[in-house]
Amino acid sequence: MDDVRWLTDEEQEIWRAYMTSSVEFNAYVDRQLRRDSGMPMAYYEILVRLSDAPGRCLRMSELADASLSSRSRLSHAVSALEKNGWVHRRPADGDRRGWVCALTTAGFDALAAAAPGHVTAVREHLFDVLTTEQLAALREIGRAISAGLRSECETARAEDAGGCAAEEGPC
Repeated sequence: MDDVRWLTDEEQEIWRAYMTSSVEFNAYVDRQLRRDSGMPMAYYEILVRLSDAPGRCLRMSELADASLSSRSRLSHAVSALEKNGWVHRRPADGDRRGWVCALTTAGFDALAAAAPGHVTAVREHLFDVLTTEQLAALREIGRAISAGLRSECETARAEDAGGCAAEEGPC
């Protein structure tokens, strides 16, 4: 363990501040969405990704990547969203193994109803508490962290995909 680059006291303080704020903010937004819209943040994110997609539908693999979810976790979430009538799955055209997830009108309506409260929560507890300079720094920090994790995330997604019997079917 001699080669471990231990965190300095200042680095520990930064790490803990980042983790605390990240966990608290995500928990707050999730609670707000559950309370006001009856859906967790993960479901909201799936609905947003579908609403932004051409034709309001995506292949399951693309939806997993876009929503930063494992295919297994996405499959469970999509099953719950199907029960609500907010999405439906169908085989991909011309691909017997692929599946497409589509946003229904009811799903779009649920998203539209949830969006004002969600945006208000994000605005009040992120954008309104930071200066313009802090927001610019936060954007750059987020991009740098994501870039530093890109290859590890790609490897994890490839491993996740390898665990499915069918490329995009429910695992």
